[in-house]
Order: sequence, then structure tokens, then C-alpha cells
Amino acid sequence: MQSVLGFLGGLAFFLYGMTVLGGELTKLSGGRLEGVLARVCKTPLRGVLMGTLVTAALQSSSATTVMVVGFVNAGLMTLQQAAGVIMGANLGTTLTAWILSLSGVSESNFLLALLKPAALGPLLAIVGVTLRLLSKRTRLRDVGVLLAGLGILFAGMEGMTGAVKPLAQSPAFSQAIAVLHEPLLGLVGGALLTAVLQSSSASVGILQAISGTGAVTVGMAVPIVMGQNIGTCVTALLSAVGAEKNAKRAALLHFYFNTVGAVILLGVFYLLRFWGVVSAAAAVDAAGVAAIHSLFNVAATLLLLPFSGLLVRLATCTVREKREARRVK
Repeated sequence: MQSVLGFLGGLAFFLYGMTVLGGELTKLSGGRLEGVLARVCKTPLRGVLMGTLVTAALQSSSATTVMVVGFVNAGLMTLQQAAGVIMGANLGTTLTAWILSLSGVSESNFLLALLKPAALGPLLAIVGVTLRLLSKRTRLRDVGVLLAGLGILFAGMEGMTGAVKPLAQSPAFSQAIAVLHEPLLGLVGGALLTAVLQSSSASVGILQAISGTGAVTVGMAVPIVMGQNIGTCVTALLSAVGAEKNAKRAALLHFYFNTVGAVILLGVFYLLRFWGVVSAAAAVDAAGVAAIHSLFNVAATLLLLPFSGLLVRLATCTVREKREARRVK
């Protein structure tokens, strides 16, 4: 019971920290972020670069894709431009997983040990709260809230990791986690968890926390991560409800990109596994999960960027224009 409460408490801190972080970054940008995003993305490649940078700053691919859906709905961005930004959003969101993987840094080096979430979280929170309480400048106080939010995020990750560590010795936990060895269940489980949390970064963070028990293997992590990328599309799809047709197409574009990428790359993974190139039974830690997450998103972008026009056409065919009513003679 204590482990469950500890895990849920850590998850609550993690999600709240992410919300504060994204909100403060948007606030500090003063509305300029949206304008830059709409103006700069003239080609798919530039869109990818901008989507990567914006998402790395906001720490949320969902926030970027919802923004893109809004721009397309307002006529500020074309579907072709949106395709590049959406692909870049998937790349930018991988930064969070790498930051969280610092929990595995060796304690022998003092400076590197300070980068671990267990040490960095409290330091950021102290600096952030000090700025928030003592600074008279509004901008510095906002920076303080941002740093405190990042500290809370790290504290939440440590809480989740600490809560699941004792479960490594539990036979019931081992049996439950073994179910995820089935690729379809892993894919569906990752998608559902991300859809519920409305954040792929949060669900990847949970997987990284569980990997600390040694129970997560490559064969489990790959389909779960790919499912997480599909599940994160729910936020954009919901934001397009009641919007114009092009906004719906932009949301579907995100879904098609992530789903097609997951299907193709999952097939490639199992071919490599069949040929013995990859060992599915090898255990992965937090850094391993981050590497799988990054590898999938980079490979999907490289694979599908040249075919972004086809994805746009697929989204356009899915949401068709209404045929003009025939004139009654």
C-alpha cells in the first residue's frame, strides 16, 4: 500500500512539475513563441527544426501539436508546414527522458552527481523558491517558479523510482510486468497510459522509474515506447473537436505519422530480433529507455519526412470537403 501511495504521490509531483514548467516557459516567451512558430516554418525541414526547439523548451509535444492545430484552424499555417513541426515535436520531447536518465550517473564524480535528479531537484527548488519569495522583479519571480517546477518534476521522478524499487522482489509484480512482454499488449498499454496522462513524457518517465527494478527488457520497452507515441496523439485529436476541417486534418496528421512510424519500426525491430541482431531479453535502465525513445523518434522522422506530402494527402482524404449540393433542375 505504501509503495502504491508513494508511486501515485511521485506521479502527482511529476505531472504538476511538468504543468508548471510548460506554463512558465510559455509565460516568459510573452506570446512570441506562437508568432515565431507560425512565421518560420516555411519548409518541412525548417518546421522540424522549429518543432524540435519549441518542444524541447516547453517539455511537451502535446502543447506544440495543440498549438499547431490552432494555427492551422486560424489559417496561419498550412498542413504541409504543420507536418514538419509535428515531426519535430516528437524529436523535442525526447529531451525530458534524457534529463530523467541522469539518475544513473555515478556518485564518484561530485559535479556529475549534482546533475542527478535526487540532488539537482532540491537545488533547483531552493533557488526557485528563493527567487520567487525575495525578488522584486516580475521576470525573475517567474524564472523562480519555473526552476521550482523543474525541481518538483525531479522530486516526483525520484518518488516514483523509490516507490517501485521494493517491488523488484515481489512475485506478483514480476507476473504483472511479464504480461507486457507481449508486443500487442505493450503497444496498447503504452498508448492507453499516455492517453490517460495526456503526456508521453510522463508515461516515459513512469517506464524509466519501473526500469530501476531491472524488470524492463528491450522486448518490453520497444512496443511500450511506440505505444506511448501513439497515445500522445489523443490530446491533439481532442483539441480538433469542433474545429475547422484543416485543424482536424492536422490532428490526424499527427496520429498517422506516429502510427505509421510505430508499425514500420516495430516490424523492423522484430526482424532484427529474428536475425539475432538485437537481444530482446536484455534489461534496460532509464538511459536505455531514453535511447529507445530517441532512436524511434529520429528514425520515424528520417523515414517519413520525405513522404510528408503523402501523409497530408491521407489526412485530407480522411476529412473530405462536402460535395456541393446538386442543383435541382
